[in-house]
Amino acid sequence: MSTHPISFRYRLEQEEPRLGPGGITRGASVKQFPASQGIAGVSMRLEPGGMRELHWHANAAEWAYVISGNCRTTLLNPDGGAEIDTFGPGDVWYFPRGWGHSIQGIGPGECHFILIFDNGDFSEDHTFSITDWLSRTPQDVVAASLDLAPADVALLPKGEAYFAKGPTPDDRSADATCRKEAQLVTTHRYPLHAQQPRRVPGGGTQRTVTVDEFPISRTMAGSLLEIQPGAMRELHWHPNADEWQYYIEGRAEMAVFLAEGNVVTEQFEAGDVGYAPMGSGHYIKNTGQSVLRVLVGFNNGHYQANDLSAWLSTNPVDVLATNLGLPREKVASLPRRQEFFVKSSS
Repeated sequence: MSTHPISFRYRLEQEEPRLGPGGITRGASVKQFPASQGIAGVSMRLEPGGMRELHWHANAAEWAYVISGNCRTTLLNPDGGAEIDTFGPGDVWYFPRGWGHSIQGIGPGECHFILIFDNGDFSEDHTFSITDWLSRTPQDVVAASLDLAPADVALLPKGEAYFAKGPTPDDRSADATCRKEAQLVTTHRYPLHAQQPRRVPGGGTQRTVTVDEFPISRTMAGSLLEIQPGAMRELHWHPNADEWQYYIEGRAEMAVFLAEGNVVTEQFEAGDVGYAPMGSGHYIKNTGQSVLRVLVGFNNGHYQANDLSAWLSTNPVDVLATNLGLPREKVASLPRRQEFFVKSSS
């Protein structure tokens, strides 16, 4: 039940998609999802050979997680370095604001990834794309810039391509070779799923990547939560970041506490997006019969969380007894250490 007029759930995968040659995308900024003031997100799928064209974002950095399939990215560092890399399931990338890049599916099968941006006003529709730019520039300027004859310039797209479909890159060809220039000393790829997780028996696992593990990711951090049936990510809040959630698999309940008696409780399923503003109390409970998998993004390179169990465990018994109105013997049974995942009562 919601006691606040705003919703902290958005059904992203039920949105009408943008379609193009070799690609499908669905996005949610603060325009579509008003609660999500500080973070925007996109679900994108690319067929083998399908390409999200060369582009850059002027107002947001891009953090991504590959759910399934494989893709190749190209990246231009403003300092002059360049990087070409491939990504598979469980990998993360980070492209700083203003860095030129492209993404292409390399098969086998479709590549599905989630893009998270550290600006709620971001929109994929307002990206700076190379075809849009060149098609709006005088042809003589384009010809001089690309060293092309006017007849060749006339062959270029007459507007924004956004998606383009070409041959699937072949690992045996030079086209698909991963190249990393020496000028780019920090990589933009992190293998999150290969990380040894934080494990709570009977509760679940957490894998987290921050600027400490992934130095280039200065403005964003992320977690992958796997929550067992009958368990939940305990009551907590983040003092330094908003939280954007993409529900990959399973069913969940998530509630956001906004102070002054306002709590919003909603139900989630695969393909939904959730949001918890900076400082708001919340939990994520597995309400299904299978493992709940949730991708969580933060608009801060450092991960910070204040968990209820950790908070209670640091306070003397008399403080808790007085504050909560419980007998001292009951207070003694409260958590005396950080739990992170706890058993749910239903």
